[in-house]
Amino acid sequence: MIAGTKALATRVLGTRVFPGSRVFAARGARVGRRTATLLAVSHGTSSASGQEAVAALVDAVADSMPGRHVAGGFVDVQQPDVPASLDALDEGAEAVIVPLLLSAGYHVHVDLVREAASSERPTRIARALGPDDRLVDVLVRRLDEAGVTEDDVVVLGAAGSSDARAVADCRTVAARLGERIGRPVEAAFISAATPRLEDAVAAARAAHPGRRVVVSTYLLAPGYFATLARRAGADLATRPLLVRGEEPPAELVEIVRDRFLAVDGA
Repeated sequence: MIAGTKALATRVLGTRVFPGSRVFAARGARVGRRTATLLAVSHGTSSASGQEAVAALVDAVADSMPGRHVAGGFVDVQQPDVPASLDALDEGAEAVIVPLLLSAGYHVHVDLVREAASSERPTRIARALGPDDRLVDVLVRRLDEAGVTEDDVVVLGAAGSSDARAVADCRTVAARLGERIGRPVEAAFISAATPRLEDAVAAARAAHPGRRVVVSTYLLAPGYFATLARRAGADLATRPLLVRGEEPPAELVEIVRDRFLAVDGA
């Protein structure tokens, strides 16, 4: 099976049905609660490892919600895009988009809002995955797996955004991570925001000579940005939240489900 194909499937009562013909539901039509579809929308990546890791998360969410339709789509890089994903859902079904994004930046506030508004089916948008203390749980576990010690300096390595709200979300996660591990953690960014990750790593090394500098990788899945995080000059970088070939963290599955239920109800 092609990487990521499983994530494109729509599951109905345990049966996987791949998106097919274009269907429409009148905007604002009254739709029964049981027909709402969870459309899990990730950024998209050209990395096969990243594609498989995200696909496994979508599958795990579907497995955790028997009786619900769960489908996948992408805001960039991969197909189907959001309009095609919405068009492919069952006729009469309402859609609830759950952004598989760690913070709410341009894609959430602009792209998804525009695409939901232009769809002919009733579509609502749930919150992004972060900030959430359960993401901090996974970050702490990744640090433990990497053998981080109490003497290490930790920098949170996030993707970055031109949207100040997304940057603030990442800084919130860094602060919560610092509280959990008992030392300050600065949020730094691979793109579009400051401080840049390589600069923050260099500054941490200069401020703490002789101590290891560790990047806590705050990225959803393997891919180009995860590679850049490893090359930012730190002594080591932790693995992203999702890892190819491993079960998705239960915390992530719970967050996706909770974001959906907060919009659609129990």
